[in-house]
Amino acid sequence: MKLFDFIKNFGKDEDGAVTVDWVVLTAALVGLGILVLTVVRGGLEDLSSDIATELSNIEPGTAVGGS
Repeated sequence: MKLFDFIKNFGKDEDGAVTVDWVVLTAALVGLGILVLTVVRGGLEDLSSDIATELSNIEPGTAVGGS
């Protein structure tokens, strides 16, 4: 009966509820961050490629804007 009483009391215990809430919230934030990075990654790669191309096309000693 001791084991049964332990299991019954364990189910009623709420001491770890706040910890579980924080773990769930943290996991949700991490998942959201990964989702945002996945969506934004393609655009960032294209933008960085465009910037690298423009910088490599600038000749030393020329003014910005090509004047």
